[in-house]
Amino acid sequence: MRVPGTTSHTIAPSGGRHGHGGTLRYLKAGTGAPLVLLHTVRTQAEHFRSLIPLISDQYTVYALDLPGMGYSEIVPGASYQEPEMRAGVERLLTELDLHDVTLVGESIGAVLALTTAAELPERVRRVVAVNAYDFRGGIARSSLLARVVISGVLAPGVGPVIAGVEPRPALRRILQGGLVDKAALREDYVDELLRVGDRPGYPAVARAVYQNLPSLIAARSRYPEIKAPVHLVYGEKDWSRRSDRKANKELLPAADFTQVPKAGHFIALERPDVLADLLNEPA
Repeated sequence: MRVPGTTSHTIAPSGGRHGHGGTLRYLKAGTGAPLVLLHTVRTQAEHFRSLIPLISDQYTVYALDLPGMGYSEIVPGASYQEPEMRAGVERLLTELDLHDVTLVGESIGAVLALTTAAELPERVRRVVAVNAYDFRGGIARSSLLARVVISGVLAPGVGPVIAGVEPRPALRRILQGGLVDKAALREDYVDELLRVGDRPGYPAVARAVYQNLPSLIAARSRYPEIKAPVHLVYGEKDWSRRSDRKANKELLPAADFTQVPKAGHFIALERPDVLADLLNEPA
């Protein structure tokens, strides 16, 4: 799937920790100050295909495939704990020598944007964290089907088998559980996700990511270290609860806060215009 106006690039392998030095792929578009996009659980850089054209007049946009996801290299035995996934984001910023960066993440990408800002304060200018996936339950809160599938993927013994079976109707219904506007999940995007899901080794990556989601919850302890301005964005119908949002507002008391009406977990799919307006405002 080609995102109009973008070019595809890679960051060469490095001696990364825990085997996570594999090749990283990213999409690039636009001109202006650097802005890095970090995608959600079970997606990839193309998750932002509707947002990128709306912001590329103001920013040089880098949309990263997180380690092992999208078309980034799958490294056997790699860890998918938060520090190792964050290391991929850090590699993008340091290898490309990016400064004054706006980090924009959705879901797990929001957590990684926040923790990267804590780790590399000298490079990060601003963080926009959309529906941060840093609470227990997560996607399992979206529907009964999601609970059954995720429980199966995490189960000992049969988990790897279930992770390798991803029927199109099930993937579509699980992702639609993160949308108010179900039509925002386009069929060609589902095709792309299924194509990536067929990559050798990808089911093991998907299972490892779900197994290590508790490390994203633990990473909340780093939020108070962040020096850059933060904007917390939540869909009105996101999987997070009021208590989850309140807890992050308490950790980040100076953060701006926006709740997007009639939007779910995947705001970049159903309301890219809202994110674009927020990003194109003077900081």
